[in-house]
Amino acid sequence: MSEYVIRSGHRAAFLAGLRELVDFLTATPAVAVPRHASVVVLVDAFGSAARRAGVQSVASPLGVPTEDIGRGYFDARRDLGPISYGVVGIPPEERQ
Repeated sequence: MSEYVIRSGHRAAFLAGLRELVDFLTATPAVAVPRHASVVVLVDAFGSAARRAGVQSVASPLGVPTEDIGRGYFDARRDLGPISYGVVGIPPEERQ
């Protein structure tokens, strides 16, 4: 068993929601859209090495490197136009 937990959702429901959003925005041009948007998967782990491993497990299929952004956080992001898909490992003392 891994020493980390990836807080992910139900894939089919998430993708259906994205399609619904695209359809809604396409059909309703009066609705403003943001300049940038982010989707983030969170990784929980007590140890730094486990947190990095969890982030790397999500980052690998994205084809992006994992970065140590300091203070126990790890991050990886892939930009798709103005939308960023990322993963962040959060130290236990920062979780709520």
